[in-house]
Amino acid sequence: MTRTIVASATREIIIGFDQPFCVIGERINPTGRKKLAAEMITGNFDTVIRDALEQVAAGATMLDVNAGVTAVDPNATEPGLLVQTLEIVQNLVDVPLSIDSSVSAAIEAALKVAKGRPLVNSVTGEEEKLEAILPLIKKYNVPVVAISNDETGISMDPDVRFAVAKKIVERAADFGIPAHDIVVDPLVMPIGALGDAGRQVFALLRRLREELKVNTTCGLSNISFGLPHRHGINAGFIPMVIGAGMTSAIMNPCRPQEMEAVHAANVLNGTDANCTYWIKKYRDHQPATPGAAASVSVPADSAGGGRRRGGREARRGAAG
Repeated sequence: MTRTIVASATREIIIGFDQPFCVIGERINPTGRKKLAAEMITGNFDTVIRDALEQVAAGATMLDVNAGVTAVDPNATEPGLLVQTLEIVQNLVDVPLSIDSSVSAAIEAALKVAKGRPLVNSVTGEEEKLEAILPLIKKYNVPVVAISNDETGISMDPDVRFAVAKKIVERAADFGIPAHDIVVDPLVMPIGALGDAGRQVFALLRRLREELKVNTTCGLSNISFGLPHRHGINAGFIPMVIGAGMTSAIMNPCRPQEMEAVHAANVLNGTDANCTYWIKKYRDHQPATPGAAASVSVPADSAGGGRRRGGREARRGAAG
């Protein structure tokens, strides 16, 4: 059985077909969040801290950490900012982290200070990226997200995306990196623009599980891009991709409707044994309102790098 091990300094998580679905919190990412980007540039990490605490409280298994605040010379700005952000987050929460950057130097800088065994997000099938990222994955003995696009871009043909994923797995093996340390992102397309995007990804997931035997992830909300009431689509998509074999997703855990879909899928998929987690969480359930998880206070002494918080909930909780 394929198992990808990720860890913080104090907590180990297994991503696998026989494990509960791994929710990777997406919110520590300034892409498309101008206010957050502006804060991070000036050294203000209040929103980062709040997002970290809220996502773990809401049930995130892991947290994705991205510091891509600008497209202007990211090689100069991103390594230091990613390190600073990563250190704040890993000293604040105990869940494993995903180091998210397209800048190779930033990934290496973050790996030097990361505690435990983080997930690196990501490598593509582009030759330049393979040569830059895979040696780091081997050197630091960490797992990596493999995105199914290459020099030709993102193919609309799912067979091509599978071939790119297979190429990355094979190239990783050349570096001595086992398939269980490759988490493939088959690239979810917007269903509003591509009517068979759902069926495409379901078929791809089955092939990735059965033929390559790898764990998988995705940017979950891509499926609903451009549609009204996106969270309804996302919540319907979750149990379907889990049933097809997906084992993790980068998503917003602070959306109760989507997290309920995750927990229900774990019950129905047999990874919540005896419905134990479901019963514990929902025995006295009252209908949740969006944003209800946002009542976490920001510790006054955390902005400068944070410190471990005694008594915090121990939850398990995208240019080279």
